[in-house]
Amino acid sequence: MAAPVNRACKPSGERLPFNTTSFQKKTRSKLLSIPGTRPSVQNGQLLVSTGVTSLDYLLGGGLAVGTVLLIEEDRYDSYSRMILKYFLAEGVVCRHELFVAAAQDNPVDILQELPDPILDDIAIHKPVEQPRLSCEPQDSFDAMKIAWRYQNLPKVQSALASSSRFGHYYDVSKTMEPEIRQAAKCHHFYLPEYPTQSSPAQSPMLESYSALLKSLEEVIHREGFDVAAPMSNSRNILRIGLHSLGSALWGDDLCCHDNPRHGHALTTFFYGLRALLRSSLAVAVVTVPSHLIPNRALMGSLTRLCDNVIALESFKGSERETNPLYKDYHGLLHVRQVPHLNCLASQLPDHKDLAFKLKRKQFSIERLHLPPDLSETVSRVSRGELAGAAMVASACSSGTSGNKHLDF
Repeated sequence: MAAPVNRACKPSGERLPFNTTSFQKKTRSKLLSIPGTRPSVQNGQLLVSTGVTSLDYLLGGGLAVGTVLLIEEDRYDSYSRMILKYFLAEGVVCRHELFVAAAQDNPVDILQELPDPILDDIAIHKPVEQPRLSCEPQDSFDAMKIAWRYQNLPKVQSALASSSRFGHYYDVSKTMEPEIRQAAKCHHFYLPEYPTQSSPAQSPMLESYSALLKSLEEVIHREGFDVAAPMSNSRNILRIGLHSLGSALWGDDLCCHDNPRHGHALTTFFYGLRALLRSSLAVAVVTVPSHLIPNRALMGSLTRLCDNVIALESFKGSERETNPLYKDYHGLLHVRQVPHLNCLASQLPDHKDLAFKLKRKQFSIERLHLPPDLSETVSRVSRGELAGAAMVASACSSGTSGNKHLDF
């Protein structure tokens, strides 16, 4: 009993502090702070933007880091390729590193076609206009006047800076400036430049897919995108864009035969890709020509192997292209699957009737609203009125004698 007495007799200056508690304030210090990312409000997962703000909303706020977005290409590969360009352009604006793989077009050519960002927080190095002296005569009186406190500020930034916003808008009628595009670090994989050998019959993966997965793994480990790598203040995101996997240009025969010889090559690649992304700061967008693959069971397996799956159905070359009901749209968008990350149930879109359209400068996804068909409505009303008139006529003719009919 001596210890409590001695503590009580100690002066107030020597008493132990009483602010020690088992309750600690919840902080977000463990979350990575990477430009162009934000945590999800549903599950706390780190998200990146696809470049299309309406698509981010459908996917629950964006693409989670470590996941795969599978895009089922439209018939002419026009709009799926555009979404891939949006995804890569968003990475360039946010200063993320890129990994682009293709078998048809050179990845360098794909990067040169990226849309131009519509930004106010990213500027290109341009000569700054010097302020006009008061003694100089004015060229015209129509020039816009600004407040004196802003006259000496530079009109544009002198250096290229990364954007701090999440999600941006792009002008598809223009291509990105070379100064902005060259500021991002890009890794390329062009299949014709990689000599591949014919894989043996017992190999579960094609040589082209194996070389692609090996190259991707080398970039992730060499550039420090692995989660197991030591933490540093300069952590970044790797955006992976894989164009038209499963086509014949990759050496795959899924689109050529009903019973392909390499039927499990693509699914094996997706197994390896998903396992690689789960342990790295990377996110992938993969396009697949699903309309050329007759095996629906295989497409179901690919859907289950990916986290996000959307399908694009273009009106180009179909009867809906000339249908006046769809004159405001260029195709339909189907959400096949949304991710189930750190939660029991995923957030599904509010509506499933979605359509996309390409405006003069912007690609957007909207809810499908069909216009009222006035001609059909009028005809239905007319038919209803005629039916009611016939009933009245029959009632009048039965109640009266003679063959007199009412004239409508």
